[in-house]
Amino acid sequence: IWVLDQAVTIGATVPTGFEHTAAEEVQEKLEATARVSKNRGRIYFDITTDKLLKVHQLKSLDNLFVVVKEYDDYQFKTTKEEVQIDWQELAAKLPWTNALAVWKLNNSIKKKKGRRKRTNPTKSDQCGNVGTKSTDTVPSDSEELWEDLEALEVKGTQKDVSSQPENDYEEEKHSEIQDQESGVTPLKFRVTCNRAGDKHCFTSNDAARDFGGAVQEFFQWKADMTKFDVEVLLNIHNNEVVVGIALTVESLHRRNITHFGPTTLRSTLAYGMLRLCKPQVSDVIVDPMCGTGAIPLEGVMEWQNSFFLAGDNNGTAVSRSVNNIKHILKRTHDGGSSSGLPLDVVQWDLCNLPMRSSSVDIIITDMPFGKRMGSKKKNWELYPLCLREMARVCKPGTAKAVLLTQDKKCFLKALSQIEGLWRKLHTVWVNVGGLHAGVFVLKRTAVVFGTTSEDVMEPHTATGSQKESMKDVSQ
Repeated sequence: IWVLDQAVTIGATVPTGFEHTAAEEVQEKLEATARVSKNRGRIYFDITTDKLLKVHQLKSLDNLFVVVKEYDDYQFKTTKEEVQIDWQELAAKLPWTNALAVWKLNNSIKKKKGRRKRTNPTKSDQCGNVGTKSTDTVPSDSEELWEDLEALEVKGTQKDVSSQPENDYEEEKHSEIQDQESGVTPLKFRVTCNRAGDKHCFTSNDAARDFGGAVQEFFQWKADMTKFDVEVLLNIHNNEVVVGIALTVESLHRRNITHFGPTTLRSTLAYGMLRLCKPQVSDVIVDPMCGTGAIPLEGVMEWQNSFFLAGDNNGTAVSRSVNNIKHILKRTHDGGSSSGLPLDVVQWDLCNLPMRSSSVDIIITDMPFGKRMGSKKKNWELYPLCLREMARVCKPGTAKAVLLTQDKKCFLKALSQIEGLWRKLHTVWVNVGGLHAGVFVLKRTAVVFGTTSEDVMEPHTATGSQKESMKDVSQ
């Protein structure tokens, strides 16, 4: 019999390089200790099921799944045929019951969230802001969810786990089918396999096919690669095997953005970068190349006592940011909140910022890579100018900069040209849309701007040609 606070293990994918940042957030908000997987980009933590809604509100996690079973040292057989037989036997041996109950509970959470948004969204739902961490919505929710769960009896072969369709149309369609058959419709499912390691005698496709066939036979479910109700995950990393059931259909990382640009940063990565600089109350935080505003939007939802200033030299980017902000304001206003967000957006020349010297606490930005936007050639002019201007507006001795770029060579060269003003604290290596990039955490030295030979060329007296090259950098 299920109880409200059943203990389960949740797995999550996170941006590579930010596993420990994500673990910190899990500790802080769920009081759970996360284990960082040997397989980069994944963490695992144990919670009780009453905290499931809170898990969905974490800002560092891309995709969530509930763990059915973990094997630390799975002994793979040496031939394909033997491995195939193994997969077939494994499906029938696994303890599916709890994980499927969590999956079902999770569907009702997603459904309730959807419903609530349409009628009267609570502020905590939208903002996930620390002060109102949805304590007011959980209890009543869990009780309702539990009534839903009572209806779920997972029996021997578990053919009666009925699906929770995402929307009303699906629901109608579903009930029609059920009426026709006057029985329970079998669930649709798919198996997704992620495999890493060179000692396996099978491919991820082999594993997904063989294990999938066995799951199908065991549950009598229907295989469907696109319109599935249940996604079974098979994660293999050398001898580590984790079987899970997906809890997110679309990654959580698209959460705050409605107007996407060509290089919109994932919200989870933006959040990870913000956590690296530990914003404090009343900090002035600037994103001088904000694009569609992913970083300041993420910041303003979580750190409402700091002030965010975002700008870009591209008018289209600025209007996309403004639209994204309006969208979030509209969502939070629907919930009855009338206060705005501590955030402003400006169009500016990023090497000639309209700001006082020594007035900024944190600069955090995604610099042009020169791959999808701008060009590598222009970066050689842009990076030194922009690091110098960042040093000018930042408070000597205390300010930090967290800068993401894939153009590492150019960045490190630019940094070495003004090393009197910035000191590199550390670098986090990440994967951004398949590109290997670095998040560089810098600290402003105590040197006052304008007093060393390195910064004599004030950005304010930039030559005409430099100004021209600035204008078209983001075109």
